[in-house]
Amino acid sequence: MSGSGAGVWVFRNGVMQLEQPAATSRKVLVYTPTNEVVRSVEALERRLGSLGWERYYENRHIVQLHKRDGGADLITIPRDFASLRSTHMYDVVFKNRDHFKVVDA
Repeated sequence: MSGSGAGVWVFRNGVMQLEQPAATSRKVLVYTPTNEVVRSVEALERRLGSLGWERYYENRHIVQLHKRDGGADLITIPRDFASLRSTHMYDVVFKNRDHFKVVDA
């Protein structure tokens, strides 16, 4: 495998693909049932909470959430929403496919 490794792995149509983000594109996380752009950690936690996720760990830099049903999945997001990157967004989407999507701002 060659290349710089920059980009985001995306699961699309049953295939994992490495997406190279455009230098000027800014991504946003969208809660698809309401088509709402998620704009804060609190809003994301509220939406994830309704899907069975709860706080597992936190410190001054990150918040981790896990499923109440005892699954092994964790979602880690920065406490500072301005530090949320597309990798965090795609992690949320991958673990909640029917409820979130990432789009260009």
